[in-house]
Amino acid sequence: MKRLFFLLSTIIVIGLYAHGQTAVDRSVTDDDNVQLQLISPNQPEEETEQEIKEREKKLREFNDDVAHAKASNSMRRGYFVLVADNVQIGNMGYRHYDISSNSNFILVQDEDGIAQFALNTGSPGPNGLGGWTGKGKVRNKKIKYADNGDVFMQFQLVGSHVNADVSITLFGNSNRAVARITGGVPITYNGSILPYRDSKHR
Repeated sequence: MKRLFFLLSTIIVIGLYAHGQTAVDRSVTDDDNVQLQLISPNQPEEETEQEIKEREKKLREFNDDVAHAKASNSMRRGYFVLVADNVQIGNMGYRHYDISSNSNFILVQDEDGIAQFALNTGSPGPNGLGGWTGKGKVRNKKIKYADNGDVFMQFQLVGSHVNADVSITLFGNSNRAVARITGGVPITYNGSILPYRDSKHR
């Protein structure tokens, strides 16, 4: 009796397996109507001229915000350079645009600072270009933040050939800035603040 029950059970299992195998085989035969659909993203609609202007405006605003955040953070950390694209000598002096940013800058590296301007006039000067270079220590540094995003910094630059007050204003939503050095003939720098960390001060 037990042998008969075992034999019937074995036959049923084999039959179910064969049916299942047949079902699997049938599921991949060429007779089945299997369709694959590749879905690609919709192509963007053609932008109007106004939409292009709005998109480019938002991109500029985003880039300006990023540049401002980097400049503000570099001022807070005390490692930055203001590279000037124009300078003004004196209170009512002529603004000079024909200058090199590489030689007209204010550099702050923690407690060390350099302020320099060089006019491409060919006239002699301390730096050979007709200008001035002051290198010294940054003292009494103060920084304030306005509600509109402007950042104000003041410090003294003190060295063997310089004793000057420096005030810098970083304008909100950009890295544009204006700096004024007093203590002798006033010099005004207009330019951009960039993060900068000299390898000698790491």
